[in-house]
Amino acid sequence: MREEMILEVKKLTKRYGKLKALDQVSFEVRAGESIALWGTNGAGKTTLLRSVLGIIPYEGEIEVMGFRVASQGKEVRRRIGYIPQEIRFHGDQTVWETISFYSRLRNVPFSEAEELLSDWGLDGIQHQRVQTLSGGMKQKLGLVIALLSNPPILLMDEPTSNLDVNARYEFHLLLEELKHSGKTFIFCSHRASEVLKFADRIVVLKSGVKLLDGKPKEVKDYLKGETLRRLLDEGVSVLDFEVESKLR
Repeated sequence: MREEMILEVKKLTKRYGKLKALDQVSFEVRAGESIALWGTNGAGKTTLLRSVLGIIPYEGEIEVMGFRVASQGKEVRRRIGYIPQEIRFHGDQTVWETISFYSRLRNVPFSEAEELLSDWGLDGIQHQRVQTLSGGMKQKLGLVIALLSNPPILLMDEPTSNLDVNARYEFHLLLEELKHSGKTFIFCSHRASEVLKFADRIVVLKSGVKLLDGKPKEVKDYLKGETLRRLLDEGVSVLDFEVESKLR
């Protein structure tokens, strides 16, 4: 039985003036797959995610579950949960007030929102103001909001980049649970260990061009080289050296 195709990107091109942020990028995603977008800053990863969400204009075609992003963006966004790199809330609102706002926005019953808060361990802090939450708790709140309408697809843009080691570990546990539940992931990460942990396939981008698209074992040589280069050039935490044992 052929697996359901949940996302199709065909010749995606995005121009900012004379600059091509994306250049003829094409790939497909099947239901339940986890796709990592890998590349240095400026590779086009965030632009690709924003294109899939339909919040920026582009050339080419993108279809999500049979809906065309360019002309049916609202239907597409109903099927996608999005977690940006930096989540911004109204700090003076409580956790419950924040959840209530997004529940009304998405026409989700409050009872379902309360259930999500309980499922993800936020019911004990629902009266706490968002500005007092740790980075990890804010990211968990962002995940709950992304899941409010129970979307089959999650787009995540560097979701753990601002988290400490413990918060990152806890967030990974949440993602593992969602992956096992059948959610489809498309995510960006600068952490090779994270990519190897969650990705079924890796799409490698460079200067807006797709260089590679394959399983981690097929891409690992490129991934290894890029990881070591970043560690040396950008001073990434030495914790990422743990990935080397998996890449050998």
